[in-house]
Amino acid sequence: MKAYKQPATSKLVTRFDNELKNLLMEDLKAFRERNQFLPSNKQATVQQQLSAA
Repeated sequence: MKAYKQPATSKLVTRFDNELKNLLMEDLKAFRERNQFLPSNKQATVQQQLSAA
């Protein structure tokens, strides 16, 4: 049985996806840390603004 070798483009796309996911997770983590102390009524306002956009 011969092992399947992934083409170079697939490896590149997989690496890009992983890097993008890591960047997005870091940004989300930083966003949550910055915004965890907002008053509850301000959070509701932010959510309303986001849903209206």
